[in-house]
Amino acid sequence: MSRTNIWLWSAAGVIYAFLYVPLAIVVLYSFNDSKLNAEWVGFTLSWYKTLFQNTEMLTAARNSLFIALSASFSATLLGTMAGLAIHRYKLKVLPILVFTPVAMPEILLGVSLLLFFLQVLNLTLGMVSIIIAHTTFCIGFVAIIVRARLQGMDESIFEAARDLGASPWQTFRLVTLPLIMPAVVAGALMSFTLSIDDFVITFFTKGVGEPILPIHIYTMIKVAVTPEVNAISTLLMLLTLVMIIIAAKLESHASSSANATSRKAK
Repeated sequence: MSRTNIWLWSAAGVIYAFLYVPLAIVVLYSFNDSKLNAEWVGFTLSWYKTLFQNTEMLTAARNSLFIALSASFSATLLGTMAGLAIHRYKLKVLPILVFTPVAMPEILLGVSLLLFFLQVLNLTLGMVSIIIAHTTFCIGFVAIIVRARLQGMDESIFEAARDLGASPWQTFRLVTLPLIMPAVVAGALMSFTLSIDDFVITFFTKGVGEPILPIHIYTMIKVAVTPEVNAISTLLMLLTLVMIIIAAKLESHASSSANATSRKAK
């Protein structure tokens, strides 16, 4: 192995250690039989039992789950239509409108939405405002995935459907939608993952009285990082990881299917 390769592998190892060692510590100390994270005392599952008996934490998790499901459904519907429109109409303004919330700093987007809800819509902050805010920044991610799926497909497939007498709606329902469905599902899972653990935008758009999981965790760690916080962080990390893996596999399957379909069409 050359010296250059050694330096590259060393740098990669340091970067990955910096990223994943803290996560591993959080998971490890969620099983620590001590209220303090100063030292390892012994293995226990009592903190997970305590977690599931914490009514306020469960309420926050239920609210976050409802928000994530609602926002991911809305974002998937609107993002799929946006991806189709960008692919079909080739208007330069469409990508700018759809992808700007993705590139915009979260704190700027959060402040903008807060002012929009209060000063323009005169909307009381709460669950509805959070769902609208999460839908806003998730639409772009769904549109990116769906657009990428459409770009990898052969247009002759849709032309063949129209030549056989299919209407635009039949072409979409029977040809386009089944082919892009893996990308649509991947976008929905990605939206769910982004929504359920979002902190910045939720912080600006939440009201008073509804505990939301990321905000509730932040409130707890201002006092101390207890094993109960480690336990809920571990479960949230596991849920996020599962969603990302499923979304990645679906997107990979979609790309492979598109390539295979294109080869058959040719």
